[in-house]
Amino acid sequence: MSHISTETSGVFVIACTPFTENGAIDTASVDTMIDFYYEKGANGLTILGMMGEAPKLTQAESIAVTRQTLARSAGKPVVVGVSAPGLAAIGELTKVVMDLGAAGVMVAPPSSLRTDDQIVTYYRTVVETIGTEVPVVLQDFPLVTGVQISSKTLVTIFDAHPSIVMLKHEDWPGLQKITDLRTAEAKGSRRVSILCGNGGVFLPEEMQRGADGAMTGFAYPEMMVDVCRLSRDGRYEEAHDLFDTYLPLMRYEQQPGLGLAVRKYVLAKRGAIASATQRRPGAPLNAAAAAEVERLIARQERKLGVSR
Repeated sequence: MSHISTETSGVFVIACTPFTENGAIDTASVDTMIDFYYEKGANGLTILGMMGEAPKLTQAESIAVTRQTLARSAGKPVVVGVSAPGLAAIGELTKVVMDLGAAGVMVAPPSSLRTDDQIVTYYRTVVETIGTEVPVVLQDFPLVTGVQISSKTLVTIFDAHPSIVMLKHEDWPGLQKITDLRTAEAKGSRRVSILCGNGGVFLPEEMQRGADGAMTGFAYPEMMVDVCRLSRDGRYEEAHDLFDTYLPLMRYEQQPGLGLAVRKYVLAKRGAIASATQRRPGAPLNAAAAAEVERLIARQERKLGVSR
């Protein structure tokens, strides 16, 4: 399996982790979900991310999900989230998943980091721990981690560590950060691939600013695939028009604490997974919320001319 690089582009769907109603990993749904993502045009997957309920899995479960995903992906690139409070855990999981054939690993900064020096030092120690041969995705998600990484600090980290090949960009607001990084690149700083998160809600603007694609988990990955394709072709108005059709449902999914429940509900409705169950703690949609999601899906399908 090939590794991710500074030129990696397209849509890497942040995969959820399917569970049965009793909270066990639903291995049958892992396969159907992976097939669903690739059938909808995903270029690769990212597993064990924040929306993959990674903190709720044991180390053994994380390895089992990775092994199954890699086997089902049949050579397509899979990035594995290895973020953890301590470097020992990051190093241990990284070695296992890379030996299994992962395309790279994703590391978010721990919430304890406060200064630029601390952030720079942290990623230096991550690279020292896992080895310079492992491709790394730096996850910049301050709304969740609480760690603010400036554009200047990112450039410093990228220039110092060639093995950090990708930024998972999900600062909010963060469009200027993409522009800053591409401007620095034009002036001689090292290029990195930029794939964007935040549920895709800024994807058209991110692509116009110079992003290479998306790394997020909206339940309609085909929309993200088409928006990225249209944007790469310079067909920005068409990309925006398509995006606008899905925006009400994307907006609904952005509610803090409810997003994963919405996403899993829609994925189950689309047949990608058997159950919308989250591992505890994690509650399903109540009847009122489910009815709202159904209405948004119906409106979306009418706009797209999809018959039920």
